[in-house]
Amino acid sequence: MSSSSRQAGFLNVPSPPGSKAATPYTRFIPREELGDFAAWRPGSLNDCGAAAPAAPPAAEPGADEWRAQVAAARQAGYQDGYRDGLVALESFKQSFAAQATGQIGALLTGFDAQLAQLDAAMADAVARTAVQLARQVLRAELRVAPALVAQVATEAVNAVLLSARHITVQVHPQDLPLVAEGAEEALQARGARLLANPGIERGGVFVESDVGAIDARIASRWAQAAAALGSAEPWGEP
Repeated sequence: MSSSSRQAGFLNVPSPPGSKAATPYTRFIPREELGDFAAWRPGSLNDCGAAAPAAPPAAEPGADEWRAQVAAARQAGYQDGYRDGLVALESFKQSFAAQATGQIGALLTGFDAQLAQLDAAMADAVARTAVQLARQVLRAELRVAPALVAQVATEAVNAVLLSARHITVQVHPQDLPLVAEGAEEALQARGARLLANPGIERGGVFVESDVGAIDARIASRWAQAAAALGSAEPWGEP
């Protein structure tokens, strides 16, 4: 080792065997490969970490701008309130319409029920009046034309089945001669016997046979006629 190498603090280490000797780099670098670059100046490295200047503070709005902002806010509030008012009004109209419809529907239902009751009462009154009038007319007819009982007896005997035997015709004692004269042909044709029964009201007929009975008494016929008119008033009431 030379004295200069020892003074510099480096050891003179020989190159490995077979290695080429170092040669200085002499390639020229074209400008196209350099990219962006700038010439170095003293003090340029100290400027790299400098902070960007702060932005100037925003200027306070003037009186006109404040008035414009207040007017815009007032207009926005008015529009929001108007929209909310329309929504509330529409909701109120719908709820009011539903409530009114329900009340009117209940009123009409009650009115229909009352009208139906009135119709039923009127129908009952008309039927009762008609039944009472018919009863009076029938009683007057029996008094004026008692011979009608003979026609009733004839119809009752003819209603008996042809296969019936032992036919008896029962009438009121006062109606016996009227039936014997007016229904003689029908009685003889069926071989029926005519009997007086004080328990049968005048104008009524009761026919019995071995196959059944036919009730043509006044009370029975009256009940059927009154039922057809929707009434249940018996014959015996005044």
